[in-house]
Amino acid sequence: MKAKDASPFKKALKELQRDNVKITLAVVFVVCIAGMALVLGHVPIHFPLLALATVIGGYMAMNIGANDVANNVGPLVGSQAITLGMAILLAAICEVLGAVLAGADVVQSIKGKIINPAHIESTAVFVGMMLSALLSGALWLHLATAIGAPVSTTHSIVGGVLGAGLMAGGLGAVEWHFLGGIVASWVISPVMGGGIAMGLLAIIKNVLSDKENKKQAALGVMPILVGIMGAAFTWYMFAKVLGKKLPLSLQWWQEVGLSLVVGLGVYILFKSYVSKRLALLENTKESVHTLFTYPLIFGAALLSFAHGANDVANAVGPLAAIVQSLQEWGNHAIPTKAYAPLWIMFIGGMGIALGLSLYGPKLIKTVGSEITELDKMQAFCIAMATVITVLFASKLGLPVSSTHITIGAVFGVGFLRELLQRRTLEIKQMILDAHAGEDASVIKNFLERFEKASPKQKKEMLAYLKALKKNNNTLEYSIGLSKKERKTLKKAYKSELVQRSVIKKIITAWMVTVPISALLGALGYYLIAMFDIVGRL
Repeated sequence: MKAKDASPFKKALKELQRDNVKITLAVVFVVCIAGMALVLGHVPIHFPLLALATVIGGYMAMNIGANDVANNVGPLVGSQAITLGMAILLAAICEVLGAVLAGADVVQSIKGKIINPAHIESTAVFVGMMLSALLSGALWLHLATAIGAPVSTTHSIVGGVLGAGLMAGGLGAVEWHFLGGIVASWVISPVMGGGIAMGLLAIIKNVLSDKENKKQAALGVMPILVGIMGAAFTWYMFAKVLGKKLPLSLQWWQEVGLSLVVGLGVYILFKSYVSKRLALLENTKESVHTLFTYPLIFGAALLSFAHGANDVANAVGPLAAIVQSLQEWGNHAIPTKAYAPLWIMFIGGMGIALGLSLYGPKLIKTVGSEITELDKMQAFCIAMATVITVLFASKLGLPVSSTHITIGAVFGVGFLRELLQRRTLEIKQMILDAHAGEDASVIKNFLERFEKASPKQKKEMLAYLKALKKNNNTLEYSIGLSKKERKTLKKAYKSELVQRSVIKKIITAWMVTVPISALLGALGYYLIAMFDIVGRL
């Protein structure tokens, strides 16, 4: 066999070896956490059931890391602010710290609003329902990650609880009105995230990228932008994370006031940093955009910390409820809230970090580059849009998903780029048409001057071309592209900037997340009840 014929086999062997390493690490993790549960769980009976529940909870945490964390670091990697390896390391550390240090003290294990505990007849039924919900959510996340679709982990566990709850307590156990908010979030989250990201990108492009003296614009504008980012992220941390841990109960205006103080400090520090860096930068868009690197890194770190503190509940919430039920097995009480001890929060954080490290790169690439190409300025707009949308929606009581917001922001940035690209194409064609019959060097010179012109100068040049065309009634589209060719070229631009196939796949996955995880949850509970797994273990 020739060497070139053997190369595909070598490549396949390497892939298999990498997969074996990943599987080995995952198995070691679940074995370790099962042992940890047996030592620290303080459960008088049902030791195998405790170990099984912990393994499933760890598996769920790994799938959250593999799928959901990509939203925080995907734009960072896609814009080439840092490498994929550094992004994974940064997110993994911040996820663990968020889960362990700032994880919610009280985890609503059955999401209160989904299933009414009064319809659950026994502790055994409740434990079976939670096991089914965890496993179904994890299986759906695993499948979504395999096909490269970032989905909401919250919706996944909600679907699992819904399906298992229907089987365990019947139709009357479900709080159906809660599902309306989930359906609404399919539209509200991406539309709000995309709209805010588009607005931010348009503003920043106008006040920074389109300026002739970009270095001077950066000195005046970027400290303000980063200061606003510092204030927004501080308020986000108060509202979503620190408010659960601080002994003081802050009013919203106090949170805003403290956030503005932090934002002012960030503004002063970043203005000093920009002043020192300007001498080393060229007066180009790419060079100036490198100033966004550190704000993007800090933003991704804070988002990962907040994600670890909040979304870890999707894995450890049901697990904590199962552990509490096993600890209090004799009194037959159904817990509506479960207090997650530190060892459970640690399992959740480590599971998220491990899942991200082993299987996260696929989704990071999808979010960062497969939907649309991103630069640092666009990644900055996506991070800001995510935080602003979450804050705005939470204060208005609107149901939103952070996953859908971030992906919607990526969509919004891509569509705005598409719109601007299409507009540029049309303008260039107008220039060619207006200079029909003239020397090629004249046309080239006009195009070069137009590309370098400021927005105001471009408007003046376009007004001149329109007047020229109006006065020359005999002017025909004698050069350039035909109408059919223009339409084809515009379609090509659209396909290049925003991948429609990826968008369709993601939106479809969003819409089927709750139904599929509910079906899996119902099937799981049916099998658990049929074989009396809770009783046997």
